[in-house]
Amino acid sequence: MLSTAPLDTLIQALAVPTRRVILERIITSGEITVVDLTRGSGVTQGAVSQHLKSLKQAGLVTERPEGRNVYYRARPEGLAPLADWMSHYDAFWRDRFSDLRSVLKEIDP
Repeated sequence: MLSTAPLDTLIQALAVPTRRVILERIITSGEITVVDLTRGSGVTQGAVSQHLKSLKQAGLVTERPEGRNVYYRARPEGLAPLADWMSHYDAFWRDRFSDLRSVLKEIDP
């Protein structure tokens, strides 16, 4: 039986909209502190820290302490379990696009 623990953790982390927003901010910033993530977000610093903990456990972010600040950076390779799982469905989508191509040719030869 396949181990789904990393994939389950990843999907659970990404299932929360606030976490996806935080991850997007980290990705677009390159590196960012909790204080900067909290500023203007409408979410408390404690809540942001909890979301970051989930993202870190899922392997989506890393942290780098520097003095009193902790900087967070995205880990694109953290999405690998999800990409691997999705790759099992390549044939499904390829067949569907092929069917769509055939239908479109029938509609507009």
